[in-house]
Amino acid sequence: MITVTDLAIQFGKQILYKDVNLKFTNGNIYGIIGANGAGKSTLVRAIAGELEPSKGTIEFGPGERMSVLSQDHFKFDEFTVLDTVLMGHRELWDVMNKRNEIYSKEDFSEEDGIKAAEYEETFANLDGYNAESDAGSLLEQLGIPVAKHKQLMKELSGKEKVRVMLAQALFGNPDNLLLDEPTNDLDLETVEWLEDYLGNYEHTVLVVSHDRHFLDAISTHTVDIDYGKITLFAGNYSFWYESSQLALRQAQNQKMKAEEKKKQLEEFIRRFSANVAKSRQTTSRKKMLEKLNVEEIQPSTRKYPGIIFKMDREPGNQILEVENLKAVAEDGTLLFKNLTFNVEKDEKIVFISHDPRAMTALFEIITGNQEPVEGSYKWGVTISTAYLPVDNGKFFENDLNMLEWLSQFGTGNEVYFKGFLGRMLFSGEEVLKKVKVLSGGEKMRCMIARMQLTDANCLILDTPTNHLDLESIQAFNNNLKLFKGNLLFASHDHEFINSLANRVIELTPNGNLDKLTTYDDYIHDDHIKELRQKLYEKS
Repeated sequence: MITVTDLAIQFGKQILYKDVNLKFTNGNIYGIIGANGAGKSTLVRAIAGELEPSKGTIEFGPGERMSVLSQDHFKFDEFTVLDTVLMGHRELWDVMNKRNEIYSKEDFSEEDGIKAAEYEETFANLDGYNAESDAGSLLEQLGIPVAKHKQLMKELSGKEKVRVMLAQALFGNPDNLLLDEPTNDLDLETVEWLEDYLGNYEHTVLVVSHDRHFLDAISTHTVDIDYGKITLFAGNYSFWYESSQLALRQAQNQKMKAEEKKKQLEEFIRRFSANVAKSRQTTSRKKMLEKLNVEEIQPSTRKYPGIIFKMDREPGNQILEVENLKAVAEDGTLLFKNLTFNVEKDEKIVFISHDPRAMTALFEIITGNQEPVEGSYKWGVTISTAYLPVDNGKFFENDLNMLEWLSQFGTGNEVYFKGFLGRMLFSGEEVLKKVKVLSGGEKMRCMIARMQLTDANCLILDTPTNHLDLESIQAFNNNLKLFKGNLLFASHDHEFINSLANRVIELTPNGNLDKLTTYDDYIHDDHIKELRQKLYEKS
């Protein structure tokens, strides 16, 4: 349990929030949301004791242990993978070291024997005898094989380190668990494992994430940072989003009476509760909306970018023909072979693989940026494409400002290009900022503006939600649902995939699977599971 009393955080003259009074209780998972810069990570750091609040107190239940997902992936480079996980339980780690230090003495005295007995008792009470096997099991479930458990952390890849840090945070069943962006660099299957793990977690969890499906699957409550305040709501992200949009529409309808508004909100809550009860999500096991007060629901001050994709012409019947494509990574790894498929009208195809380089290679080939090792492809004569690559760095290696940069990719006057930048929330003097100093999220919004200039009827998107905030992801997702052309994409955002794709193509070195289905049906279909397992067993 975590109790926050009269909290205020201020940097210079900027007040992030004040008068914050919250109680986070056992058995609940709190998804923390807010616009970029609102103070989500700052709140987590304050609760973790890494940041001194300007005012107020943060208290934990008596004897409770807190664990925090570390963002420093180099801090443990000189430790083994297994020891790094064990260090997540600081008290146990300290007792282990003291116990081992005594046993390593050559002149073991009677006093040492008494001390060792005390350590043994504490060690047993902390379940120390199962610690290494428990830590090893966590690592294996997160995709770190036993062969790597004794390696030094510095020998792992960046993505492997992320998984070890997550295992460290989860280890020992802490009473209070703080997770800031825990799904970063995790594949979709590992994210699903984490959803199930947290869904059965009986202690207090606080999570910051840009993954809407993840927040929906785990959160019993939403902590919204807005209006310079922090407000706690029952329900997950989708409930907060839909209810805030409803409240916004109500606020814009000046003629609606208060009683009519309340009735509309209560009907929305009733319908949402019924949907949750029927869902597969872990939150269906929680009483998500048991204490919701309809008066608490209000419009959000968030700004959503205006992402609108239009087509210059209707696509014909021939979209794309791919025949016997083969791709190999720079290090010689075979990514896929014998890849053959035809794209039909109205298809939105997600490409998936255990190796994300496979999708990037495919997209680079069909956009003409890379030659295939074998095979061919052919676009229909009516098809125009717009491509959003996973790595956009080369587009911003110049001294142009945003307005000049966007003007390279279309024809029109200054007002025309300012309109596209304005839709992406760049206004006033901002459009004169040099593109080389933009953040990752700002660059992605520029790239999306560039795509909108093309009026293409086939969009190719390689991990498009990277670096975007929840508001941009939501706006992007909403518009792509309405897009009438074809969509070829890869993503690690479950909600983005499941809400858009009507066909799934999985790429592997040992063959490819191609199914006309939604993503959820694809990953949960028993027959498809068997086919996938056979493909990966050949590796």
